[in-house]
Amino acid sequence: MTPERFAAELRTRAGTARLLVGIAGEPGSGKSTLARRTAEALGADAVVLPMDGFHLPQARLVELGRRERMGAPDTFDVAGFVRLLGEVRADAGPVDAPGFDREVEEAVPGAIRIDPGHRIVLVEGNYLLHDEGGWEAVAPLLDVTAFVRVDEALRIARLIRRHHRFGKTPAAAHAWATGPDEANAAVIRRTADRAELQVAVD
Repeated sequence: MTPERFAAELRTRAGTARLLVGIAGEPGSGKSTLARRTAEALGADAVVLPMDGFHLPQARLVELGRRERMGAPDTFDVAGFVRLLGEVRADAGPVDAPGFDREVEEAVPGAIRIDPGHRIVLVEGNYLLHDEGGWEAVAPLLDVTAFVRVDEALRIARLIRRHHRFGKTPAAAHAWATGPDEANAAVIRRTADRAELQVAVD
């Protein structure tokens, strides 16, 4: 399925009830870009809710000895993410959600406002289809799930460029993309077939 067909499919599914759409994929696959472009195509009814706002704080990751694995399933506030998805699904009023600042690699509280007028919520993140460590509670809260497919070499090249852009040396960027990121990607790949829709991007 192309991104254009994906947006068209969501239009056909939108109704009076709020539609929660999960967009999953490996690091660097283009989830954020697909979510943003789909929201633009759908117009004012749509809003993007990134999972990245639920990264645990850097200080907490250091305490837990997980800083060097940042981005792994156990480096997120899964319970908080599930709780917020439940509030969004309840559709009882405005909901404030955290964003994520890649410059400092910290969540930004209240960066995203989900209003009653947002009838399509595009939830994007790596572990939406994961089934361990509390993540298994996520997929049942989503009405539609999609997995982003992209050329592997392109995905890794994007990751390296992203890490370099946000402050890592070229060597460190390559090491992180092919180390921790790739370990996480292997976990995420195993969840691909759980998605209802497969979206190919380039």
